[in-house]
Amino acid sequence: MLKTNSDPDVGPTTQAMEPEFAKSGTIDPEVRAHIYSLVSAVGGTSADLDGRYVLGDDALACLKDLKKWLNLYDNALNRLDVARCIAEANLVQGDLLEILAQWSEEETDNKLKYKIALACLELLVPLTWPYEPDDTRMTVNHHRHLPYLELAQISYKRSILHYDATKILRTAVRVALPSMAEERSERSTRDEGIIKIVLYFLRNIALISQPQHVPQDEDDAEITRSVTVDAFHYQDVFNFLLTMSSSMGDEFAQQDVMILETLFHLLKGVDATKLFMDKEQLSSTQTEEFKDILRKEKDMLAGYVKHAPTRHNRFGTMIWVKREDEKMSTVSGQNVLGNADATLVKLDKQKKWSRPKAGGRKNADETNADNEFDRIVPLSDSARKHLRGFVEDFLDSSFNPLFTHVRKAIEREAERVLPAHSRQFFYLVSWFLQAECARRESSRQKLAKQAQPLPPSAEDESFGLIASVLNQETFVLLNRYLQRCQDEKSWLDLNAGMKCFTQILLTVQEMQKSPNDEDIEIAENIQNRIFYEQTTHDRIVSILRSFNPNQHKFGYLDACTELVHVFIRMLEQYSKQNVDLQVRTRRRIRKRRQAKAAQQTDASNPGSNDQNDFGNSDDDLQDIQRASSERKFDFNRFVARFCTQPCIDTFVAFLRYYRDLNPTQLKRAHRFFYRVAFKQQQFVVLFRLDIIALFQKMIRGPDPLSQEAGSPKEAFKEWEELVRQVFRRLVKKMTERKEILGTELLFSKIPSTVYFLETGEEREFIKRPPRPPADLEVKPAVEGEEKRMGVAVGILVDQGKADLLKWIRGILGKAIEERKGWEDMEAARKEGEEVAAPADAEENAGKEQPKAPSIAVITETDEQKTALFKDNKLRLLLSLIGFVRLGEEDDPDASWIIPSSLTADQLSTSLDLIRKFEFEPASFDDGKAAIDMVRSKAAGERTAAARHAKGIFSDNDSDGLGDEEFLFPAGGPTNRKSNALEELKKKRRIRTQKTEESDMDDEERDRKAEERRAKRKEAELEKRRKIKSNLFVHDSDEEDDEERDREFFAREEAVRKKTADAVARALMEVRRGAAEENEKGSKKRKARGDKREAHKKKRVDSEKGDESNSEDGFGGSDTASSRSSSVDPGDPMQIDSSDGDGTETDTPNSSQQPIPFEDEDSGEGGPVAKRTDEAETALEAAAGPADDEDEDAMPIKRVVRRTVRAGFVIDSDSDD
Repeated sequence: MLKTNSDPDVGPTTQAMEPEFAKSGTIDPEVRAHIYSLVSAVGGTSADLDGRYVLGDDALACLKDLKKWLNLYDNALNRLDVARCIAEANLVQGDLLEILAQWSEEETDNKLKYKIALACLELLVPLTWPYEPDDTRMTVNHHRHLPYLELAQISYKRSILHYDATKILRTAVRVALPSMAEERSERSTRDEGIIKIVLYFLRNIALISQPQHVPQDEDDAEITRSVTVDAFHYQDVFNFLLTMSSSMGDEFAQQDVMILETLFHLLKGVDATKLFMDKEQLSSTQTEEFKDILRKEKDMLAGYVKHAPTRHNRFGTMIWVKREDEKMSTVSGQNVLGNADATLVKLDKQKKWSRPKAGGRKNADETNADNEFDRIVPLSDSARKHLRGFVEDFLDSSFNPLFTHVRKAIEREAERVLPAHSRQFFYLVSWFLQAECARRESSRQKLAKQAQPLPPSAEDESFGLIASVLNQETFVLLNRYLQRCQDEKSWLDLNAGMKCFTQILLTVQEMQKSPNDEDIEIAENIQNRIFYEQTTHDRIVSILRSFNPNQHKFGYLDACTELVHVFIRMLEQYSKQNVDLQVRTRRRIRKRRQAKAAQQTDASNPGSNDQNDFGNSDDDLQDIQRASSERKFDFNRFVARFCTQPCIDTFVAFLRYYRDLNPTQLKRAHRFFYRVAFKQQQFVVLFRLDIIALFQKMIRGPDPLSQEAGSPKEAFKEWEELVRQVFRRLVKKMTERKEILGTELLFSKIPSTVYFLETGEEREFIKRPPRPPADLEVKPAVEGEEKRMGVAVGILVDQGKADLLKWIRGILGKAIEERKGWEDMEAARKEGEEVAAPADAEENAGKEQPKAPSIAVITETDEQKTALFKDNKLRLLLSLIGFVRLGEEDDPDASWIIPSSLTADQLSTSLDLIRKFEFEPASFDDGKAAIDMVRSKAAGERTAAARHAKGIFSDNDSDGLGDEEFLFPAGGPTNRKSNALEELKKKRRIRTQKTEESDMDDEERDRKAEERRAKRKEAELEKRRKIKSNLFVHDSDEEDDEERDREFFAREEAVRKKTADAVARALMEVRRGAAEENEKGSKKRKARGDKREAHKKKRVDSEKGDESNSEDGFGGSDTASSRSSSVDPGDPMQIDSSDGDGTETDTPNSSQQPIPFEDEDSGEGGPVAKRTDEAETALEAAAGPADDEDEDAMPIKRVVRRTVRAGFVIDSDSDD
């Protein structure tokens, strides 16, 4: 049963090509003989059985041998000889399909036929595998065989789809059913391989299409997409795909990318919007498209008729056109004889530039037609119906499981995932999202047509069916994919990513219109996630700017412009709804430089928390990160980035296809130019000759936009108005700046040119002054000037700044010589004066001696000048030496000097220390480096303030104030009394409380004391709770404001000195009055001794009378006399307690106002309001010695102090 080439199953093409091929000798004759013998042994038709196909005795072994020949000869040797011989021998149509047809559904349990059917599929998969040309592996043999094999694959597909005896695709699916029926845990590797073979076979059938470079014939219509879809429907392939897709992740895991490829080749190029149209809408749409085509053809013919030849101008014509510089050009055609403009137009059309071809190899994916998804594929009515049903079922049951599983496989970069799978994944996401939106729109239209529409259910309105691609994981993967494609210049992959991103935005916009509140909230969150990233904004601008007409096709250009249009429109709407929109930027932030040292610090020691990051604690670092990574979004600022010339050029290139654009695309381009010209007021960027000529051509012609009935009239009117306004502004600018703009019309505009053309002035850029670094200081733990110098020198050595140390050594060396010379000269001068005039020398010794001149620090290079301003480690070393910086803190040109106070010996000591520690670095405890021993001055001040706040209540632990942790420590200057004044106040408290405490027992006295202590504790706690310290709550930009800190401490020092001087004067007056009183007391002690007996007698008599009256009268006179006698009349601090008529008052006379402790210019009030507690305490202390002499005196009533303002009493005497 040997099959020969004369067999009727062998096609005419094979018979015609065989003799020529045999003569060429491109295939080894032995290889041909082996393949033909194996094909003949597989089987053939039998005359005894009425021409039915009969298997050979060793058919299964022959099929396996053919598979080995394909693997070991073609694949291993990179040849196509075996595949060519199998195609010529007609193995597929003559044997394999006949074998598969013999395995009927009733013989499912026949093991032999199952094995033979599986062997047939194992041969069909490599024979139908797509050939992807690869220039790196292509040989002469490939170029000989590829055209023939491509036509052979087309015949394979035609035979498989239209085989009459049985359904071949259904038979292939039956091969995989036993393996699919096994549990996933019990499924063997062979079962997984069988399922893969079937899926690859279905993928190959969906992929095979008519090559573009091969002319089509009538038989080619039998392999179109519509025929493939119908075959998949009738042979239950769609059900097979739905079953596997819906169980993906549960029952199947390795087959996800194969199903993805099959879906991609089935759906690419299919318009999802038309798929869900009903017959009326589809018919109307197709009618409009056909009318548009006819209208374009009519316009083309009308333009051709104007210059078409007639019977009167059949003769050829050629004219000479004389140009500038006596140059001549030739133009042919009689239509250029009478019209000069037509002559120039035709001359311009003849100008062509032969652009040199770019070097390098093209990407195989870019040239492969199988990956092109921008070409529209038409479908028949039956195919559209079947595919629509499959898509609806897939969205309802299989979309989320399949795409979730594929996304996870792409994220973990599984071995089965190829680079093309990512492109197919994002394209299918875009396609199915568009299909879902179209299905919803179709459902709404159907409900609107019904007389009594039923409200849709919550499940129908919910977007949960596509939720797997609207989560954060998908957005992260999409952003990474877009960035990688843009970096690698994979334009086809980037096209798929842009389509996916655009459709996600449109789906989110559709979700906002949903009546479901949950969907609206989800849409809000998705927009927040997308628009929150500044990198996304930058990527959109970068994609639009990077368009290259020589590399990108119209499909890429369409996807790019659509993405920009949708993104800007949605971002504008979202920014209007969210006024306080924040975006996260990716700016460079300061990092912790000594994280390891910070971990080793002792938490119990507040001094050890000195920030090793030079002023950035953990909280401060978080604030810096938050401030540098988030900012308020400005939409106008973002849109201004699209007004650059590369972005304009991209839309101009898109608008050049205006004859082929649909109304939606024309509207997209119009909205962009309208935004640039009117909303952003950037008319100038459109003032370029090619843009102006394009606008003129669109409106006035030649080949203008159509204005006939049925054409998009609204689009033409909008463009006409836009062009009119642009020309109007151009004419106005030409009248203002004719000379400049006339030249700039030829070129693109840079920002400086745009500003000059708009304002007529050059833009002035204000240079921001550089920010000085934070000043450093050595930690207090390092004691001694020598060790501090070792820290500063060690830091510079560790950072490799030996050149700066060498420069400082040179400066010190020159300064020592100069200062030593001046000191020697000054010593000689003094010695000469002493010898010449000893008397004058003694007088000059008391005068101020001349100071040594300051020495300026001169920089030799720009690096040294920059280091003096920006290198805070170098500035620390100079400060420790004693150098002084002149000028403002933010002045980079400020100079450094060596002051007059530094002697030559001091400079010499500093130089010796630098030399010592440069080669013998200082060592520190716990293995710390020199950088660990410094901190910023601001950090030191905060640490000192924190210690001071913690030490306020450390003297009395019994109060329990340390048990509560406060949010803010007490900061700022603390108003604490000196110890001397506290002692004086204690005496007064003892004197005023003596009477009350004398009447109490010990328990009552202790209870009162405990109550007072508790009240003081509660008052202090309440005060601490209300503290809002400025130590940590401040603007991060002001943390290094040295000028502000210096002014603040200067004011505090001045106030402190004035207060101390006032207190000192008061104390001196008190001591002087006490001394004078003692002298008077010694003279009167004798007279008082004589009066003591009479005083005691009077005291006994007074107890028998009215006790209250006698106490008031005695106490009042004694108090008045004692205070008047104990205070010096000339003391400016005294307060006269008796006026002219003997009435007690605390109001001083205008001539006796107390001395203020602060200047009136400080804004703290007048002299009376500035009276401090120290002065009052001093007055009370002045009355102390006189009262203490008489220990047996009765307690007196405390005089009530009146409220005084500006020297007047504002309360009445009745208040007493």
